[in-house]
Amino acid sequence: MNKRQLLFLRDVLVYTFTSFGGPQAHLAMLLRDFVEKRRYVSEEELMELNALAQVLPGPSSTQTVVGIAWKVGGLPLAIATFLVWILPSAAIMGAAAIFYKTFAGRNQIAEVLKYIRPMAVGIVAYATYTFAVRCLKTQASVMLAIGSLIATLILQNAYAFPILIMMGGIISSAWETQPQETELRVKLFANVNRRKVSYFIGILLLFAAMGALINRTSPFSLPVRLFENFYRNGIMIFGGGQVLVPLMYTEFVEVKHYLSNTEFLSGYALQQALPGPTFAFTSFVGGITLGNQGYGLAGQVVGAIVAVIGINLPGLILILFIVPFWEDLKKITRIKNSLSGINSVAVGFMATAFILLTKPFLGDWMAYGLMIGTFALLYFTKIKTPVIIIIGVLLGLIF
Repeated sequence: MNKRQLLFLRDVLVYTFTSFGGPQAHLAMLLRDFVEKRRYVSEEELMELNALAQVLPGPSSTQTVVGIAWKVGGLPLAIATFLVWILPSAAIMGAAAIFYKTFAGRNQIAEVLKYIRPMAVGIVAYATYTFAVRCLKTQASVMLAIGSLIATLILQNAYAFPILIMMGGIISSAWETQPQETELRVKLFANVNRRKVSYFIGILLLFAAMGALINRTSPFSLPVRLFENFYRNGIMIFGGGQVLVPLMYTEFVEVKHYLSNTEFLSGYALQQALPGPTFAFTSFVGGITLGNQGYGLAGQVVGAIVAVIGINLPGLILILFIVPFWEDLKKITRIKNSLSGINSVAVGFMATAFILLTKPFLGDWMAYGLMIGTFALLYFTKIKTPVIIIIGVLLGLIF
């Protein structure tokens, strides 16, 4: 690596430890540090990469910073950047999963966490509200959100998510796209390298098929199925971490019972206090899952690694293979129009998760007050999520 690329990795490391606040705050930091200060890319290039990350499934912040690295130093720098960006927070969350049982057995820890759990639900409520305000701008989008909310509450099946996401994209694309778009789309795709497209689609499908190919009685069955679960979520999740967390709660807690509501909310609260990508939360979920199934310490480490790789691999593959085609693809309005329907369906998923998350607090008025207070702090003030989590910890220590 040359000097500029090493400097870029150093800046990514600083970015990793200072990037609180989710994708929107992350973009502002990239604009300030990577565009205005260092000029690794132009503002126009950054905005295009961000737009591409919004269109693709997967972790938008991760895809954006990896896309910048690809432009600066190609594939080797992109892979190095991904590791620098994801490893610190994923390692912390994995360690939290490993030591969770030790500390959770102590009453002092339970007392500290009792305030954080309802506050984490308040954070989910605020994320649902802000995402809904941004996405639900038409009557059709509102109907899609309500429909997905009702469907997921009734079905509560993991396979409902990809089906509803696909239906939302098809409906909005068909509803909003003009007929003249078809001829333009044919011309654009005529210039696409079909070999490369087939290659990355093949990689996506190969990993997705692994879970079905392994016999469930095999000792390696659960880790492989867990990889498939996270990989499938990585393919299907549009909208970043605020959509990932509700989907994981419904699938892994409500449907598959891999971990408890308490475990999930405790891990989510910790992740909110850390910088870096929200998708690192999967490290905690994977570690707890294999720990609960009796795989021991080594199994928890494997679970954390499998979860992080599985959830991030689709987005990483997509951004590295799609970036060269983006100049053409961004002209196709049918692709952009499908995103509005997908996001509308995601709002319904988030609302479903919020409803399910409140169930354990039924009749607990203090918990309801903390949820409302957390929402109000995020809505009416500029206090950031990590500060709110610290407030929750202090309340637990004092009271």
